[in-house]
Amino acid sequence: MKKLLATIVGIAMLSSGVVFADANFTPLNFDDSNAVKAPATTTAKTVSGVEAKGTDLLDPAQVIGGTKMQNSILQMDNAQIEIRNKLLNYRAKYSEIDGRYETAKAERKAMKKQIKQAEKQIKNIDKAKKSIRKNFERRSNI
Repeated sequence: MKKLLATIVGIAMLSSGVVFADANFTPLNFDDSNAVKAPATTTAKTVSGVEAKGTDLLDPAQVIGGTKMQNSILQMDNAQIEIRNKLLNYRAKYSEIDGRYETAKAERKAMKKQIKQAEKQIKNIDKAKKSIRKNFERRSNI
């Protein structure tokens, strides 16, 4: 049980770096030449010789399956919640079974101790009977 706990703690410590890593991390030496760039619509107006840039938004025709993607993400979230609920149920059942196992183990240990005590008493009685017989035979032979 202690080895299992130590293994779980070790795995948790090793994977904690991944868990706490920033999801938005981008390395400093990235190369933009390999990036896939979507065509963006820009609007430019000239105001007194200075060019103003508009926002870079995707055309609605370029967004494919936006609502479908959101629905699939929601379905995955729901599945994840269901699995977490199952995990909680499994852990509760495991704790219950582990408790029964520990009580059965303690009862077994106590019963084994009682058996050893009974066997020891039987041996002591057998030794006493043998010594009484020997003493009785000696006295009867005298």
